[in-house]
Amino acid sequence: MFLRIPHSMPLPHFDLEIIMNQPKRFSAVLPVLALVSLLGLGGCAGMTSQEKGIATGAVIGGIAGNVLCGGLACTGVGAAVGGVVGNEVAKPK
Repeated sequence: MFLRIPHSMPLPHFDLEIIMNQPKRFSAVLPVLALVSLLGLGGCAGMTSQEKGIATGAVIGGIAGNVLCGGLACTGVGAAVGGVVGNEVAKPK
């Protein structure tokens, strides 16, 4: 059940200085990330159901567009298409 590594295969080299500095970077970013998240979510409190659907669709579409081809144009087109789809899905019936 053990993974066998051929003797000719070099083992990966890890730079310990970079690894040891990761917690410092993370602890510096965490408060900023928490503040931005709280402010962003607080902005959604007064939104209608349809506005939330548009925003959700735009975010999901933007992520999908970026994943599919990775460019700025694809992200924008994905966000636009996602916003339209979110608008249609969240329309009052």
